[in-house]
Amino acid sequence: MKHFTKIDFLKISACFIQILLCQEAFSQGSDTIIRKKVYHVNRITGSIIILGGLATDYPAIGRIKGKEDISTAEISALNPGALNFLDQWALHQPTSDYLMYSKLSDNIQIPIYTLFPAALALDKQIRKNYLDILFMYFEGHVITFTMYNYSWFGPTFQNKYRPITYYTNLPLADRTTGNNRNSAYSGHTASTAYTSFFITKVYCDYHPDLGGEKYLLYTAALIPPLAMAYFRIRALAHMPSDCLTGLTIGALVGVILPELHKYKCKNLAFGMLNIPGATGLDMCWTLPFSSKISTN
Repeated sequence: MKHFTKIDFLKISACFIQILLCQEAFSQGSDTIIRKKVYHVNRITGSIIILGGLATDYPAIGRIKGKEDISTAEISALNPGALNFLDQWALHQPTSDYLMYSKLSDNIQIPIYTLFPAALALDKQIRKNYLDILFMYFEGHVITFTMYNYSWFGPTFQNKYRPITYYTNLPLADRTTGNNRNSAYSGHTASTAYTSFFITKVYCDYHPDLGGEKYLLYTAALIPPLAMAYFRIRALAHMPSDCLTGLTIGALVGVILPELHKYKCKNLAFGMLNIPGATGLDMCWTLPFSSKISTN
């Protein structure tokens, strides 16, 4: 991702600014509106996850973007025929406008990540708990980003060539940069999928009487990440399978995270694990016990 570091820190700043600006506006609502608090948000645990994720993601960005350049021998050894039928599509794209699609996919991220959650505030039932939802939304973005940086499917462990490396009509310098080892998987698509599915999940949770309409909403939630996936393929940045992987991971986080926040488990704690040789999410479950001793 050419502008990944800049985009993500802008995204983080935009989310925090949105929380600060909305705090006063949404703390004053009509008392005549019946509101239901659907989620349990623990600010301490959530802050640990957010700060831990940001702290561990920072060195990962440099490591991923600092990969060794692709040698001319590697370029010569590329075999397009070895790709599966789905990824073959990425090798038959026009190259005249790939830079335009690259900039487009970068530039539309901030509007998507800010306007989509802002739309939730239009709902009267959601408005009272909007700050909790924004906090939870930001937490999920950090988790999605951390999974990109450290999961087995991401560029820390994978060195899959981007489609641009296969285009012999493009300058060799554009094809051999080390960043072109980061095709797997699409972080743009994952973050977009997380956003659209998170928004859909929250709306459906606050409107459990939707019935079959919720399936239409979840179908509509596929449109933004699929559009982003198309842009990333046209940008020669990712194979279709990389975009599908990102879509799947982002959608799962977007649905599972709000569902976990629906349960108030006093004996269940989440945090960030950061020990030599391992970084990730940590879950601790304390078994309940009784202090009473029964005697006969």
